[in-house]
Amino acid sequence: MPSVYQGQPEEVLALNLYIKLSRAYEAVNNRLMKQGTLQGLTISQFGVLEALFHRGSMCQHDLSIKILRSPANLTTVIDNLEKLSLVQRTACETDRRRLIIKLTEAGEQLIKTVLPLHVAAIVKEFSVLTPTEQEQFAQLAKKLGLANS
Repeated sequence: MPSVYQGQPEEVLALNLYIKLSRAYEAVNNRLMKQGTLQGLTISQFGVLEALFHRGSMCQHDLSIKILRSPANLTTVIDNLEKLSLVQRTACETDRRRLIIKLTEAGEQLIKTVLPLHVAAIVKEFSVLTPTEQEQFAQLAKKLGLANS
């Protein structure tokens, strides 16, 4: 649904694009969540497990930057993953103020199970776009994401 905002043409164009982008993200994400490929994990919990699986243990601050979550939000996410015995916190050997987050064996096994299922669901969702369209969309999304940074 386009905006009914009555502004300058560039304002209306940008606002309509923002609405479409937001709605597309929410629609795809909702369909993915309904498929149950994350096996009860939230998208933030999945992001933490996936980042630790591919990048290895890291401090909580770096992890919050990697998965684009605020440090306060990430603390709650890690608390919940720790309760499920999927990650553990340890003090950094060189700076005890920093906490290192590490996958447990259970966390590694879960992400090894969940990741291929979730990737397959994502491939299916994006199959409505041709490979060329997916590449174009990826380039545009990256350009938008890196703007003014």
